[in-house]
Amino acid sequence: MSKPNILIVEDESIVAKDIQNCLKKLGYSVKGTIASGEEALTMISESRPDIILMDIMLKGVMSGIEAASQIKKLYNIPVIYLTAYADENTLSKAKITEPHGYIIKPFKEVDLHTAIEVAMYKHGKDQEIIKERDMLFALVDNKSDKNVVFVKSNSRMVKIRTKDIYFVEALKDYVIINTAEARYTVLSTMKNIEQKLSPKEFIRVHRSFIVLIDKIVAIDHNVLLLEDDKKEIPIGGSFKDELVKRLNML
Repeated sequence: MSKPNILIVEDESIVAKDIQNCLKKLGYSVKGTIASGEEALTMISESRPDIILMDIMLKGVMSGIEAASQIKKLYNIPVIYLTAYADENTLSKAKITEPHGYIIKPFKEVDLHTAIEVAMYKHGKDQEIIKERDMLFALVDNKSDKNVVFVKSNSRMVKIRTKDIYFVEALKDYVIINTAEARYTVLSTMKNIEQKLSPKEFIRVHRSFIVLIDKIVAIDHNVLLLEDDKKEIPIGGSFKDELVKRLNML
């Protein structure tokens, strides 16, 4: 894999030159050295670096933290902070920008190399997660076939036919999709899942449960019994009237 292109934002010329020499010695390509946050934003818009080394305590109108905050909003470029010292207030502000690392001055060559490689690896993994999430949303939101949903299982996207779903159960920040053959844990909300499933086939019977109507075989007071699975599903009081309307009761 090719070495990343790096932009140095450092207002102390001696330090900036030292960093540049270290980077070149390590085999990295240096896009340039900039002394202010304003100049950095201009250069980034013209020539996108792969990673930015940003001094926290830049002199001038825009601090390194302010510049990093703008970079986070406008560009998808990882930032590593350079700092000799910082008080708690400054560090608290710096953390909000979610940097990919810190390098403490004076630094060693190995510190620079390690921070850059770890930051690039983390950024790459973050991009994979975003890409996977976007793909999942695209699949789930695909209106071409309302009879299937896609869920992630063991790093794969698995297609499930909605008619095979017995029930969906809420578990804190996750939902568990239960079929006759497997259980799939998905990071989602019941409201979101309910919107994805056909209201003609599914009904919410409890704050924590959605069931496939065709799988209901019996009702015992405030409990549903499902076909084959034999699981008992509680019926929430606020959902009972709607359930009675939906079932063909004599």
